[in-house]
This record gives sequence, C-alpha cells and structure tokens, in this order.
Amino acid sequence: MRIGDVLEEAVRREASDLIISAGAPITYHVHGVLEPNEPATPLTPRDSQDLAYQLLNEEQRKTFEQVFELDLAFHYRDLARFRVSVYRQRGTVAAVLRLVPLSVPHYTDIGITEKLMGRLLTTPNGLVLVTGPTGAGKSTTVASFLSYLNTETDIARHIITIEDPIEFLLSSQVCIIDQRELGSDTQNYAIGLRSALRQMPHIIFVGEMRDRSTMEIALTAAETGNLVISTLSTQSASKTINRIIDVFPLEDQAEVRTRLALTLKAVISQVLLRRMDMPKRVAAREVLYITSSVSNLIREGKIHQIDNVIASSYDQGMVLLDDSLLELHRNGIVDAASIIPRLQDTEKIRLLV
Repeated sequence: MRIGDVLEEAVRREASDLIISAGAPITYHVHGVLEPNEPATPLTPRDSQDLAYQLLNEEQRKTFEQVFELDLAFHYRDLARFRVSVYRQRGTVAAVLRLVPLSVPHYTDIGITEKLMGRLLTTPNGLVLVTGPTGAGKSTTVASFLSYLNTETDIARHIITIEDPIEFLLSSQVCIIDQRELGSDTQNYAIGLRSALRQMPHIIFVGEMRDRSTMEIALTAAETGNLVISTLSTQSASKTINRIIDVFPLEDQAEVRTRLALTLKAVISQVLLRRMDMPKRVAAREVLYITSSVSNLIREGKIHQIDNVIASSYDQGMVLLDDSLLELHRNGIVDAASIIPRLQDTEKIRLLV
C-alpha cells in the first residue's frame, strides 16, 4: 500500500486526521465524524507497519524502534503537511496523522472577531494563552495571528516559535520568523524557551506549556517584556489559571498568583463543533482579558469568581464559552445535542432542553 494514496484521500475528503491501526480499516476524521476507507478492509499488522514506516526516514525508524513512539512532521508534495504520531499498540505499529494545510487560514475564516484580533495586536508583552481539548484548533488560531502580523501589518518583529513538531510553515515577510522544532533544533521546550530569551525576540510562541519548568520560564519571559503565546489542554479560562497555579508547590502558589496577575493578558479557550448548516466545523470561544478586577481575583486566589466577571463584561469583548455555544445554536449553526455536553451552567442546560 502507498502512503501517498492514503494522504491524497485525506486531503480529498477534507479530513482533519487519519488513523492507521492494525485490526481496523484506514479511518479518516472528517468534520468531527470517523469515516472508514472504502473498501473497509481491516489492516494487518504488516500493513499498518509498512504504511507507518513510509513516513519515517532511516534515522527516525531506528529511534522509533528504540523508544516505541515518535512525533514528527511529514511534508507531502505540494498538498499538505502532516503532524504524525507513530506508536506501538498490542505489539503492532500504529499512527495518527493531523492534516496541516500549507496555507495559514485568515483569522476571519476561523471565526476570530475583529475586536479580539485588535486586542491581540495591541498587546505588546505579557502572556497570552490559547486553550482547549486536543484537536480544538489551538495551533491554527495562533498561526493565523502570527501570519497576520507577518503579512498585514507594517511593524517588523522577531518571532521565535518552539514546536513539537513544527506545524504551519511561516516564511519571513514583514517579520523575521525563526521556527525551532524539538529534537532537531532544540532538546525540549524549557531549553528552547530559555535560549530564546537571548535571541532578541519580540514574540515567542511555545507550542505547549507541558510542565512546571516550561511554565516557570514562560512567566519569566513574559515578565521581561516579551509577548509569550502558548497553549494548554484546558477547557475554560478559570481552569487554565488554576491549572498553572496547581502545577507549583503549595508554598510557591501565592507568588505564582502574583506573577500571573501581573503578566497574564488574555486567555482564549475554544472547542470545535460539527456544523449543521454545511459540512464543516466551527469554533466556539471563551475570551478573558485580564483587567484590574480579574488581576485582583487571581492575586487573592478567587479564581472561581472569574466566570462572573466574564459574564458581566460583554461590552469589553469578553464572552463565556456557554454563551458562545448558545449563540452558535441560536444562529442555526450547531444543534442542541452538540452543545449540551459542553455547557457548564445547569440552568442554561435546563432551559435549552
């Protein structure tokens, strides 16, 4: 079997992901639904290994056979790039590929409002977080912002990204963009981020704040006058702030709350939903800006009150995820069944039902 045929079919179907696993047919994730290949013939262990190994060069294959899992980027002709995770399951080789378009979508095409983009453009330093579950389009949101800075503004900036692996390829235009990949350009996020502080950055994008060390250095970078953008797999603004604080020991949490209150500028939490009006997906976003009142709540450890601030600050551009979901439903874009499991307010669920 040719991996090229599989990748071309993924592009043809407009799939976001595809799964290669022994005992199941090649499966495409299309607009939120899993679709098997046709004919839906289960792959043998030999089939799945052969397909996965076509994605690896000799050095990557040797590494995989030692550690049993590997993340990489795979560029296929002029069609698309793929973020690839190769792993073993029940003694067989499997892979999941995320399709990354060659061109970065414009922010208006992925539902980012003019008000949100304007706020991001006027944030010269501090920490901006884009959060959401796996596959929620966090990297696309960040890439669209960086692409806008690089192509549609007139202020030159030095942008450094640290990714695992590099997803969207950004070429220097208005801005100078250096993209560093874990494994080939730097050892890990913490080392790459620490080095970036000595590379005259204006903006640093850290692919994911995975651990305490990375969070610590990201806070330091934001405190020293850089704009640091990163992602977390959390599902609301308040949970994001709690997640960062809880990573640190109890005796350090008061200091971390103070540092977050000073450096955090915005949290954008998003989920992707299947549209009912067309075969695509749409993002619902929660937006929190760190105003003086929010900063005080963070400093005092009253994170649970942040949702109330968001709900009462619509005129400032803030929006709760619940309200964003309900707005999509009222406009006939998503159905009730899609949003009910994601709503946090039990009264809103009751009224919707």
